[in-house]
Amino acid sequence: MKLEKIVKITGKIELKTGLHIGAGNDSIHIGGVDNAVIKDPITKKPYIPGSSIKGKIRTLLEWATGRVRDSKPFATKDKDDDPIARIFGNGKNDPNYKGGPTRASFSDCQLSEENNKKLEEIGYTEIKTEVTIDRISGTAAGAGPRSTERVPAGAKFDFEVTYKVFDKQDEENLELLLLGMKLLEYDALGGSTSRGYGRISFKDVTIEGSNKKFDEIKIDNDSFKNWELKGDKSAVS
Repeated sequence: MKLEKIVKITGKIELKTGLHIGAGNDSIHIGGVDNAVIKDPITKKPYIPGSSIKGKIRTLLEWATGRVRDSKPFATKDKDDDPIARIFGNGKNDPNYKGGPTRASFSDCQLSEENNKKLEEIGYTEIKTEVTIDRISGTAAGAGPRSTERVPAGAKFDFEVTYKVFDKQDEENLELLLLGMKLLEYDALGGSTSRGYGRISFKDVTIEGSNKKFDEIKIDNDSFKNWELKGDKSAVS
């Protein structure tokens, strides 16, 4: 196995709606928000963890290619050529796996300099207050309002992922990774996505080391046909 090249995908992530990726606070402070967003410990500015993007794209691709069985996550047992495991890693760290290293490496996404000044003026985050609606009466339920911190719509983050190419299959699987990014645009990122949070779009995407164009990638009924898992349940655990 020889590393032939590394493809570098860069661009911007623009928020179309407020984004909440939680900081995992263990306690709620009096007068504070219930759910704070994750922030860089040095700059105190919000960022998007690369793990959040990687995990969401992998999840969407596993659903799109028929790898979710009985609502269980996908992992390979003995298929060294599985495209999902090649791109995102073998989920079980199986010593018998011969598929090689994880091809895609996602960077944490920091706020873009181009909108830093505007966000400095209005604040890097907003507080959204919500109440629970009684589904019978259609009015506010007895529980008090909850406040959630979000990065406001319009904010932009720098996006970067590198992709290792060892052979022809990796070249072909690059398109699957790009399709996963497209799926993320159709879905959403972070928490509370069913309530309108986390809609994003990729902007100004460049792909160094490949002639593929992100804006030319389209999703239709046959987009994932080449990567579907067909009838091999032994590859799912």
